[in-house]
Amino acid sequence: MGQDLKNYTPEDEAFWSSTGKSIATRNLWISIPSLLCGFAVWLYWGIITVQMINLGFEFEKSQLFTLAAIAGLTGATLRIPSTFFIRIAGGRNTIFFTTALLMLPAVGAGIALSNPDTPLWQFQILAFLSGIGGGNFSSSMSNISFFYPKKVQGYALGMNAGLGNFGVTTMQIVIPLVMTFGLFGGESRTLVNTSGTLIGKIPAGTETYIQNAGFVWLLALVPLAFLGWFGMNNIRDEHVSPDIPNPVGAFATISGMLLIGFATAAFGLWLLLPAQVGGSGFMVSKWIVLPIVIALTVLLLKMIPGAVGQNLSRQYKIFNNKHTWAMTVIYTMTFGSFIGYAATFALAIKVVFGFQHLMVDGVMTHNTANANGPSALMYAWMGPFIGALIRPIGGMMADKLGGARVTQWISIIMVASALGVAYFLKQAYVSATPEDFFFPFMVLFLILFAATGIGNGSTFRTIAVVFNKEQAGPVLGWTAAVAAYGAFIIPKVFGEQIKAATPEYALYGFAIFYGVCILINWWFYLRPGAYVKNP
Repeated sequence: MGQDLKNYTPEDEAFWSSTGKSIATRNLWISIPSLLCGFAVWLYWGIITVQMINLGFEFEKSQLFTLAAIAGLTGATLRIPSTFFIRIAGGRNTIFFTTALLMLPAVGAGIALSNPDTPLWQFQILAFLSGIGGGNFSSSMSNISFFYPKKVQGYALGMNAGLGNFGVTTMQIVIPLVMTFGLFGGESRTLVNTSGTLIGKIPAGTETYIQNAGFVWLLALVPLAFLGWFGMNNIRDEHVSPDIPNPVGAFATISGMLLIGFATAAFGLWLLLPAQVGGSGFMVSKWIVLPIVIALTVLLLKMIPGAVGQNLSRQYKIFNNKHTWAMTVIYTMTFGSFIGYAATFALAIKVVFGFQHLMVDGVMTHNTANANGPSALMYAWMGPFIGALIRPIGGMMADKLGGARVTQWISIIMVASALGVAYFLKQAYVSATPEDFFFPFMVLFLILFAATGIGNGSTFRTIAVVFNKEQAGPVLGWTAAVAAYGAFIIPKVFGEQIKAATPEYALYGFAIFYGVCILINWWFYLRPGAYVKNP
């Protein structure tokens, strides 16, 4: 345990049965909870901001949507350098260090939430740092892919991603519960609006310890850092990590590459955000900013001198493969949708169903609290729970039926359910009794979450089959990096359309994108004469 491995050959049946399977299993089961905490810290702003509204924090709803968007953009951008960590720094070194770094935003959030006068810019910095948790997915998936043979890649990667994604659900259940008592001490705040947990509504006037939303993750992160260091392995074979420096050198390399991601994410946010929240005021379109951020991050990483730059040049060969770009789009449809909806779901329920939508003097208003509205914190966990739980099933289905075929079926379901959600969103947002439309909205959204989970599992299988062993890991990381921008795009689009009083337009746009993905998947992997038939 903890030692570096040489001659690790999981495709060798004898080695796999006698030695490889036990090593892979141990690394997987340390990787999963570490990734779970990464997702929790990355996306907890979707729950924290709901409670900030309930506690009467003096911020506009659009500003609170911005926190989730900042974390989303930063986490996605940090996945780009994280894609290449394993070959450069080793799996054990990477997972230990990036898990330990999560303690910084967790502690910071707990301190900031303890003070009702904390300014918006401090919350924005903490949301920015929370992106570390988002970046961890790419390095984690790349690392696990090297431990397993191709025949079970769908299962192994589905387990790592699916159970790791349970960080979203775990966070959505744990945070409302731990805020109900003084687990870490400190002063409480009084609820202005009714809140809720998994087990029921909490009335206004109840004392709440919102700072626990940050501090609670230390209970898992500290022991997980120890487990990562003493229980995981670096693989030093040529096709994985042949030239790993000592741990201090590995940590320094990871830190430098993360700083590049932070710098480009900060530049993108500066271009995007209005001046009153610390941006440039240029309000450059997100559709322009995201390609700039991605290209700039890739370019600056390539300019790193010495052995790191040479290593990246070798890994950058994935960009010469047309399948890298096809799978990037398809993976964005599945994982990008999952992570974006997970980041948005709670606040969307609160804003659409937690308020009455009344016509006053010929103008539609959305500021009257709805006493009969559902508690966002009671329901928001269900979608990410289903999407994460079903992901390994999607991987196993793809191992038996073919990844592209499963992806195609699921894509059609995603189009239909997105259009259904759009219809009921439209009805609810112009109704004085929006709760009348909550049940069909919820059912269709849960179907949409389930489809993203199955489709995400099936894409793991496709990548494992289409790419060789050396390229599969970086491709998994790269596609996950681009797809993670869904955690930025979807909250941003929802926020814009909520402000414009047309939330259904967001779902119409997503449905059109899913239709494009159906065509790409068919052309590359299902049509007669496809490049690779139903991988």
